[in-house]
Amino acid sequence: MTFDSDRFAIELLNSMPDAVVYSGADGRIGFWNQGAERIFGFTNAEAIGQSLDIIVPEKLRSRHWFGYKKTMESGTTRYGGGELLSVPAIRKDGSRLSVEFTIVPFHDDAGRMIGIAAIMRDVTARFEEMKALRNRAAG
Repeated sequence: MTFDSDRFAIELLNSMPDAVVYSGADGRIGFWNQGAERIFGFTNAEAIGQSLDIIVPEKLRSRHWFGYKKTMESGTTRYGGGELLSVPAIRKDGSRLSVEFTIVPFHDDAGRMIGIAAIMRDVTARFEEMKALRNRAAG
């Protein structure tokens, strides 16, 4: 039996517990895996075609879109080399969570940035534990 890399990639992306979300240059969601459904509460059908605003807290949106637009225009990002970024996010029910993520930039054949995939993990429990430890230490 030969290894089917296309099937492997599809199965991996769809079944991994971390959220994998792809958005095009316009910030609209084009891929939303089962991990994203579990973490954020939106089904694939609810998320595809929507703005990333569905998971970005309202008070952080202007900063998010400033950086997103800058990345799309320049074709570069400081977070594309595997660095983790920690940010708050929101679920479908409006509750907040903490996520860590890294991104994979996508370019067309001419080298222009056409979108970004983000691989996100819910780290809310760890964030809350660290916050409690810091409060006890300060207390």
